[in-house]
Amino acid sequence: MDMEPKQLQDVFRLLPKAVHVTLNHRTLMLPGLALGLGLEHGPRLNPKSKTPLLNQKLKTRVPFHSDTKMGSSQAAVSFLTNIARAAFGLGAAATVLNSSLYTVDGGERAVLFDRFRGVIDETIGEGTHFLIPWLQKPFIFDIRTRPHTFSSVSGTKDLQMVNLTLRVLSRPEVSRLPYIFQHLGLEYDEKVLPSIGNEVLKAVVAQFNADQLLTERPHVSALVRESLIKRARDFNIVLDDVAITHLSYGAEFSRAVEQKQVAQQEAERSKFVVMKADQERRAAIIRAEGESEAAQLISEATSKFGLGLIELRRIEASREIAATLARSPHVAYLPGGKNSNMLLALNPALTGGR
Repeated sequence: MDMEPKQLQDVFRLLPKAVHVTLNHRTLMLPGLALGLGLEHGPRLNPKSKTPLLNQKLKTRVPFHSDTKMGSSQAAVSFLTNIARAAFGLGAAATVLNSSLYTVDGGERAVLFDRFRGVIDETIGEGTHFLIPWLQKPFIFDIRTRPHTFSSVSGTKDLQMVNLTLRVLSRPEVSRLPYIFQHLGLEYDEKVLPSIGNEVLKAVVAQFNADQLLTERPHVSALVRESLIKRARDFNIVLDDVAITHLSYGAEFSRAVEQKQVAQQEAERSKFVVMKADQERRAAIIRAEGESEAAQLISEATSKFGLGLIELRRIEASREIAATLARSPHVAYLPGGKNSNMLLALNPALTGGR
């Protein structure tokens, strides 16, 4: 039985669905073959492929259950392939976008290098910016103030060696960052500050004696600050502060200073001893003069008024002696004279013969 494809599709639409049929690479549902197509004994078979046939001209066949599973697997593989392609495309797009962006954080500036034009004479501020991948490359500079400390051994005007430690607070001049990058690089401060710092310290210290570095330290610090700021400005570096944090002398000079201090202390001590002896001498003279005057006055009083004053002084001395002896518990006072044994309560008759 020969049927056109359109007629066959109409037949399939009217009959109940029962069997899958592939028509021109399209899968359709077929009813019972014997009833719907008038084939009492079922569909005919192709003697070569043993495949059930409806029409040899249309190459229409009825698939078995294994053909259905194969179609589902092919659909799943196709779906996963599409997902993989989409993920690869998104990954490639994200990679290109990430390489086209760069971020400048707070307190930083960027200098852009172009492979064709070189360093661009423009400083890029904070934020996220675009660039051409492979063709352009950003270099980040920290423009915040940073401390730097370095030491220098310098000679003074009187040929003494002094060890000085200097601390500076520096930052680059923002408008001159492309020039700094071209001539000094990212480590500009490490290349410039130690050399100009040592040069300035040696030049300033050579103008003073060793002891003047201590007595005139504010003046020395001011000279170092002015000279160093001027030298750093030639390299487009701004110095916010310059300070001398440590000052020490050589071993020989320290020993000489110590000996000098010891000698000065000995001289001061000798001077004090001389002054003390002089004061003691003057005190003795004044004391002797006072005693001489007192004796003279006593002599004049005695010659004028008799020995009454001497007796009065003797009584006062005896009273002081008696008071002193009375306060001592280990001293017994025995009066002399005829009644000396009365103090011991002894009988004179018993002791008279002995």
